[in-house]
Amino acid sequence: MAEPGPMPDGPHDILAGPGDAGSRADRFLAGAIGTLSRSRVKALMEAGHVTRDGAPLTDPSEAVRPGALYRVAPPAALPATPLAQDIPLTILFEDAHLIVLDKPAGLVVHPAPGNQDGTLVNALLAHAGEELTGIGGERRPGIVHRLDKDTSGVMVVAKSAVAHQILSEAFANRDLERSYLALAWGVPAKRQGEIEAPVGRHPTDRKRMAVVSRGGKPALTRFVTERAWSSACALLRCRLATGRTHQIRVHLSHIGHPLVGDPVYLRRLPAAAKGLPDAARDTLLAFPRQALHAETLGFNHPVTGAALRFSAPLPPDMQALLTLLDSNPA
Repeated sequence: MAEPGPMPDGPHDILAGPGDAGSRADRFLAGAIGTLSRSRVKALMEAGHVTRDGAPLTDPSEAVRPGALYRVAPPAALPATPLAQDIPLTILFEDAHLIVLDKPAGLVVHPAPGNQDGTLVNALLAHAGEELTGIGGERRPGIVHRLDKDTSGVMVVAKSAVAHQILSEAFANRDLERSYLALAWGVPAKRQGEIEAPVGRHPTDRKRMAVVSRGGKPALTRFVTERAWSSACALLRCRLATGRTHQIRVHLSHIGHPLVGDPVYLRRLPAAAKGLPDAARDTLLAFPRQALHAETLGFNHPVTGAALRFSAPLPPDMQALLTLLDSNPA
């Protein structure tokens, strides 16, 4: 028999007994805990919150191993409604229906486990107040798309119900323009090209995305090399034909040109780094985030129909990398 841990609302430690052998892991854990459904346990597995003997367990159908210690650690519950917080925003455009802003790197878009406040949503609630109430739900008021925490650049937020509906449809139907600037290791063989490869959850690391042969969603990224520094680095302008999670980061890593600073998809020292002077190489390798900036966003106004197009300059940290490369040729 399984031996559940003593904390019903916190992490659950469960020791599998001889009689549990061969059971599906999700069914076994749900039965042992009692307060979590099987579907909830499965979701926790896929999100990386379940371990077996300290190693991530992401396959709900895996057979239980007698003597193994399983831990299920649900994330802490979030407050029901995010709080307004006075966080400075760089507003590019605002009217009664929408806000366009330049999101800085380091700002999470909406509250989630590990980032319960200090997010863009908290800032928007302070900036727009009751105008955002109920638009898109309490947890993500006004949000129609996202940028990763450490990606900077242009975002649009809805302030009215009609804007939220129409902008959400525009993103779903890819009826808009999005371009990014990405500083990548190495230089693609062709100045411009397309990367068409399905993107889905990594088969063994559920916190990462990957190009996958089964179960992925179609994804297409077009790129043009704007600048190149010998064979060391390239500044790529990337345009999204689809909008998958981490799409640019996954696609560029897939073709051998991971982003400078990427903490997830840059897995080893790039060969391209070896040709740089030591100081430049060390600075690039120490860059604390993925060097990715959402430069341009274009769409039709959801109410007036007017064509809108917004751009944000490279942030100072990325611009400093380009200056460094200019002054330290490979």
